[in-house]
Amino acid sequence: MAVKLKNMIPEDDPRVAPIGHPAPPWMVNYADLMTEMVCFFIILYALSAALNKNVQNAAQQIKEMMEKGEMAGQVEINKEGLKITLEEQGNLPFFESGKATLTEEMTGNIDKIVPTLKKLSQDYEIIVEGHTDNVPIFTQQFASNWELSTARATSVVKYLIDKGISPKKISAIGYGEFRPVVPNDTPQNRQKNRRVVFFVKTFAGKVKDEKK
Repeated sequence: MAVKLKNMIPEDDPRVAPIGHPAPPWMVNYADLMTEMVCFFIILYALSAALNKNVQNAAQQIKEMMEKGEMAGQVEINKEGLKITLEEQGNLPFFESGKATLTEEMTGNIDKIVPTLKKLSQDYEIIVEGHTDNVPIFTQQFASNWELSTARATSVVKYLIDKGISPKKISAIGYGEFRPVVPNDTPQNRQKNRRVVFFVKTFAGKVKDEKK
């Protein structure tokens, strides 16, 4: 005999009985919908992987060049996109101290990755990031490292445009000394922080090539 307590639903009530009661009709359609949504997201994931195949190949090419010692830096792929970081080597700076003019060392490094960047720029936007160390600067041309890092990134952008990358697909940004990768406590660390990053934005999807 089922136990019935005051103000409680009896244990043999169909609403709470553990077995012997079919699911409501709407549950079938709901289950079908959930299955279709799972399949939909699996397809989206597969398409995303296919679209990023070119990005993965590009990252591998740059990594191989770095492993061979052709340039120094790092390559990273995350959910936002591809980041190619170029770092100075030894006494070969990318820019003259306190200036935004590209040195032969920098143009040589850029020339090696231009074909890869040009191919990626057909589908994705590229942002060139300029970073400096924390040594203060105040000149007639640059009031701080903000201006210096932005000018350096702009110089790189102009060079890439001259090499055939569309100005619609590339932009520049300067972070000054405010995003260091290591503490600015030694000459070697300051050199690591003086870097240029090429950020290929894949998370925003492909860039439309608007025609006039």
